[in-house]
This record gives sequence, structure tokens and C-alpha cells, in this order.
Amino acid sequence: MNRRIFTEEHNIFRDQVRRFVEKEVLPYHEQWERDGMVSRDLWRKAGEAGLLCCTVPEEYGGPGGEFLHSVIVLEELSRVGATGPGFPVHSDMTAPYIQAYGSEEQKQKWLPKLVAGELIAAIAMTEPNAGSDLQNIRTRAVCDGDDYVINGQKVFISNGQLADLVVVACKTNPEEKAKGVSLIVVETDRVGFRKGRKLEKIGLKAQDTSELFFEDVRVPASNLLGEEGQGFSMMMTKLAQERLVVALRAARAMETALENTIEYTKERQAFGKQVFDFQNSRFVLADMKTKVLANRAFVDQCTETFLNNELDDVTAAAVKLHSTETLGQVVDACLQLHGGWGYIWEYPIARAWADARITRILGGTSEIMKHIIGRSL
Repeated sequence: MNRRIFTEEHNIFRDQVRRFVEKEVLPYHEQWERDGMVSRDLWRKAGEAGLLCCTVPEEYGGPGGEFLHSVIVLEELSRVGATGPGFPVHSDMTAPYIQAYGSEEQKQKWLPKLVAGELIAAIAMTEPNAGSDLQNIRTRAVCDGDDYVINGQKVFISNGQLADLVVVACKTNPEEKAKGVSLIVVETDRVGFRKGRKLEKIGLKAQDTSELFFEDVRVPASNLLGEEGQGFSMMMTKLAQERLVVALRAARAMETALENTIEYTKERQAFGKQVFDFQNSRFVLADMKTKVLANRAFVDQCTETFLNNELDDVTAAAVKLHSTETLGQVVDACLQLHGGWGYIWEYPIARAWADARITRILGGTSEIMKHIIGRSL
């Protein structure tokens, strides 16, 4: 498709990112899957190449780019099935909180190191008893003089094992629901902070996902983002971007799955002819091609709307719902056309199928997306 949202300058940047991914990511990804995380050295190389925190202004050490540069990075990772590097979580889900709500001192302190890959960032919202229900989180931050003392537990935290800096959703006022939530930045070398298990997942095997524990973790009050009680509204504001990021990754993943499957069916022989030559195969592929094209148009339209600061919560929920549900349908049909080989891990479609499942959960489940959309009807 001719994607009109990108300019020639964007295409030059895409070539740069593609070369980086093919040189620094793709050859090592299988090993990272076995390790359960990527190398820290990759983050520093990505920082040097200008691939992290693309939208951070130059005054804070950033490239001074726009959201489309971030889109290119995540698309090029998705193009080769490289789900290990948690760059989108770092650059597009965590750093934006500091960039948008941080004080000048906080931005000067943390953003340059996030841009350089010297610090790796994570955002900690989900708890064992609070997934999408962020109003009822139990992690508590109590003000004690010039400090906050944090106690609680987080789970399913992407970049959790590697993280040096975590934006933590806490209850600073347990008597309130949404208005009792605040966001506090926690450096992971603080006394009382502990990284728990590196969780073993069905997919995304190279991306580290962890439990985090806070036991009387003392952080200065200056680590609070914005003001007390603003955390929930901040998260709701940024969730539209997070959901668009999930939709964008899903869109590229399904395109890659389809491209690989078309190539496979043209090479694979059955009953004396190519699998592609069976009418059923072509009909299945044609159906998937149509879904992929329609989804791409919707995702790019929403991206353009986001660039104009016009992407509302309902549309963000709709594009996340549509893109991730469609991804599930496409990778499942693609795997079926691979036959038994589609279930073998060394084949890209097996990885894509396993990696796709989480997209209908993270950033808010499909059921939550339907609830958001349903309220607007």
C-alpha cells in the first residue's frame, strides 16, 4: 500500500532502522528467546543509533523526531518477528509520562539517559488482583517527611528484569478510587525494591516480563509525576497512545505472517502441485489479504488522527480491538496453511501465532475495549 502518512525523510529513517535490526537484532534473537531477555548492550547500541525515545526534544538529548519515527522502529521490529527488544514499552509507553508530566528537573535527570539506552524503563500498573481495574490497585505510597514509602506488588511488567527506572502506579489516598492514584518514578537500585521471577510466557519469549516487589521502598517526594491524585487521569490520557502502539504492531505482524505464508505455499508441494495452486489456499489467502488491507487503512487513519491530537478513547479502543482480533484470525489461518510445520518453533509462523495471543490482553482486554465502545453507543 502507498502509505501517505510517511515522507521521503521517514523512508530514509526506515532504511536506517531496517539495517540496524538486521545487523544487531535478527542474528541474536533466537539466543535471546532462550535467555528470556535481550542483551543490555543492544539498548546502548539502539541509543547510539537514535532508535530510542524518538519524540524526546533535542534539549533533553533526544532526536527531536515525531511519533511516526517511533512507528517505524516498532514496525521494523515486527517485520522480522523481533518481539524481544522492549523498545516500544521504553520509548512510547513509559518515557512519554516523564516527557509530558515530569518537572524540568525530572526531565533533565532521566530523559537523556533513556534516550541513550543508559537507563531502561518500564511502567508498572498491573497487579495480581488488579489487571484492567486500575482504580483498585493496592500498591501504597505513604508520605513520610520528604519521602514516599512504597509497599506492594506488580506483575506482568515488560522490561521488568532489565529496568533501571519504573513508573509505578500507587495509591496515595486509599479512601479514593481514581482520585487516589498517583504515579511515582522508582529507581530499581533503591533499598526494598526487588525483582521477582522472570515469568515464562507462551510467546514473546525474548522479552523479559517480571514480578516486582516493593517493601518499604523509600523514594524522594520529588519523584512524584505531576500532583498527587492525578495518576489515573494521566494513565487514561496515555492509554490511547498505548493502544494505538499495540494496533500498529499487530498490523505489521499480520502483514509479515501473510507475506511469509504466501511464499511458503508457493514453495510447498502437496499431491504433485504447489499448495498455493489449490483453490482453497488461494481463497483463504485472498480473505486474509482483504482483512490485512482493511486493517492497515484503519490503523493508518488512526495514526494520522493521533498525529493531529484528535484520537479519542473510543476510536483508540476500536482500532486496538480490530487490529488484535484480526491478527489472531490471520496468524491462525496462516499456521493452518503451513500444516504440521506451522506448529514447529523454528518456523516464523509458530512464533507469530504464539506472540499474537497477548495482544488481545495487554493494553486492556478485548472485552474492556468492547465495554469502552459500548458506552459510547
